[in-house]
Amino acid sequence: MTQPFSSDRDPSFRFAYDVPTIRFGPGCVADLATELERHGLERALVVCGSTVGSTPAVIDPVTDGLGDRLVGVFDETTPEKRLATAFDACERLEHEGADVLVAVGGGSSLDVATVAGVLAATDRDRESIYEAFAETGTIDVPEEGVVPIVTIPTTLAGADLSNAAGITAGPESGFVDAHVGGGVFHPSLMPAAAFYDPDIVATTPEPVLAGSAMNGFDKGIETIYAATATPVTDATAARGLGVLADGLEAFGAGERDAETVATILEGLVLVQFGISRPDESTLSIVHAFGHGLTEGYDVQQGAAHAVVVPHVLEYLLGSDASVRRELLADALGVGEADDPGEAIVERVREVRNALDVPTRLRDVDGPEPAAFTEVAETILADRLVTNAPPGLEPTVDEIEDVLEAAW
Repeated sequence: MTQPFSSDRDPSFRFAYDVPTIRFGPGCVADLATELERHGLERALVVCGSTVGSTPAVIDPVTDGLGDRLVGVFDETTPEKRLATAFDACERLEHEGADVLVAVGGGSSLDVATVAGVLAATDRDRESIYEAFAETGTIDVPEEGVVPIVTIPTTLAGADLSNAAGITAGPESGFVDAHVGGGVFHPSLMPAAAFYDPDIVATTPEPVLAGSAMNGFDKGIETIYAATATPVTDATAARGLGVLADGLEAFGAGERDAETVATILEGLVLVQFGISRPDESTLSIVHAFGHGLTEGYDVQQGAAHAVVVPHVLEYLLGSDASVRRELLADALGVGEADDPGEAIVERVREVRNALDVPTRLRDVDGPEPAAFTEVAETILADRLVTNAPPGLEPTVDEIEDVLEAAW
């Protein structure tokens, strides 16, 4: 018998989702110009990092696919996702007269391009934007004029179907005295189109793909137990988790063929579908841990997720919260286990351990135990904690216990 949405949750729901055009398949970037034409977009500025910009196997198919709609390549994004870089990209956009940004790369390039599109729509000067960002951690998104974006992911972090983007600012900008992290969120920031091309993703170095994998995988896990879950996202996340787990295990076992990459990308699309909505998100406490561990520390998001997710799941499954373990166990292929909670954690560990990623907090450049209280407070203050499973009331001590277990 098919399980109902949940016996301990309100069965009513509202699902509003701005669906971008999704293009999927080997060589699909060859249709970039055709897709832009469908959207009425004529002048494209590519935004990427220097590695992507200097790798012919990645950048050439993109620029060839854009054809005479290409007006330039801005290849200056960095993992730090600096606001200053977004300003530089915005200036290039305005100089070229571009009406669309084509973001190619990992989450950093996609986020910087998104923020550049926001900056192009505002009439505020740079100093006032920095001042507001330092005070609030965000940038106001104008109701009109945001430059649309097309995403072409090269990693598995899952920033390509999102109406939010992270950004940072630091003293090197000349406008703030200390490091500031934050981002932007608005329904208009959902991409106009997203291209998932296995041929492009297959060019990404294996450590980079493995390092980003758990960030994307955890989106599927969280979408099932989040307070904002719906039957729609149950279906896509559950299917996506199973597909993604199989693909990642095959990848970790050394299978690098086009079919494996396509399987991974199929799972990535499915776990992201419907999670970033106009008025809410299904990202939850694992992502709050990721933010807390990377705020002020040189830890990559994927590594943070890989380290903590089994321990966060143990904490959730041992609580009285509505974690929906049966659905999560079925999605991970362990629904027949005698102890579904234990099987869920073990299955997630198996997927994680198949990849070449850190498994202990002490093995990354993150916080030492003496800083765990401060990190726990940062995690609890993260807005995504509000999406935690119903019934969960985390405390600083409990979050510290999870960090110590991950250490």
